[in-house]
Amino acid sequence: MKRRAFITLLGGAAATWPLAARAQQPVRMREIAIWMGRPNDAEGQRHAAAFREALQTFGWVVGRNIRTDYRWVTGDIDRTRMAKEIIEQQPDVIVVETTVGVEALARESRTIPMIFVNVSDPIGSGFVANLAHPGGNITGFMSNEPTLGGKWPELLKEIAPTVARVGFLFNPDTAPYAEPFLHHAQSAARLLGMEVAAARVRNDAEIEQAIAGIANNQGGVIVLPEATTNARFEVIIAMAARHRLPAIYAFRYQAIAGGLISYGVDIADLFQGAARYVDRIFRGEKPHDLPVQAPTKFRLVVNLKTAKALGLTVPTATLLRADEVIE
Repeated sequence: MKRRAFITLLGGAAATWPLAARAQQPVRMREIAIWMGRPNDAEGQRHAAAFREALQTFGWVVGRNIRTDYRWVTGDIDRTRMAKEIIEQQPDVIVVETTVGVEALARESRTIPMIFVNVSDPIGSGFVANLAHPGGNITGFMSNEPTLGGKWPELLKEIAPTVARVGFLFNPDTAPYAEPFLHHAQSAARLLGMEVAAARVRNDAEIEQAIAGIANNQGGVIVLPEATTNARFEVIIAMAARHRLPAIYAFRYQAIAGGLISYGVDIADLFQGAARYVDRIFRGEKPHDLPVQAPTKFRLVVNLKTAKALGLTVPTATLLRADEVIE
């Protein structure tokens, strides 16, 4: 073989060796831990599916280039222990639902990237320095913002026009951010000839006492979304039905479970946003550079079954505006 031909052949083979080596290298599997803020029920599975499908649109597929570890919260779960277990696994990123979930995980790590969903007050809770520049390892998607409080009495009056007094139900210990929501609700109610008063509750007995008191005064109920009311939503729905009280909630699953009406974000949408941030982090961005996102889209759900049980006729205009009507 001529020397020039040998050198050319050798050079060509050398050029192919790195390519072949790279082709044989396994794809790096990224680890995502997901703290789901509810039990593994139909609604929780809908949220998980929205997250998984959104990840796929960015090219992240379970079993191919990512592994996912879902942790489902139930009433008796030890959140501190679950947080420690997640951190010990050292995932590449954590997606966490609810304020109490972020609190538990933030105590265990200040380095692993965390993306929250369904948190109302990330600044007041100490998770971020400000919305535009979070400043640490945590960012995410807020579930509510205070002006939403002004919409709840409007919708309640629309569907139950005889309501004069409204109890604004929340636990001050788990919802220190409640006052701005209450203020907006009271301002809107005054324009409608209604009165909104705080109903501060901490347990089932106080919830029962508050709802019974509201029922005796041509009442209605606004249920602020927060840890206590979210955990006891079925109890609140049952008590409102027993006392024949019209009540408005924040989340779709509460209307599906028998609540009269809900207006707020769809948590599935927040999980889709979280998938977008997971993609950006996997591609090199840092949580402190990703702004916290305030909600921009709200969904109205009306339960006609509950309306009929309460003897209410839902206006056609309300039904036409509703994103979902349960019949």
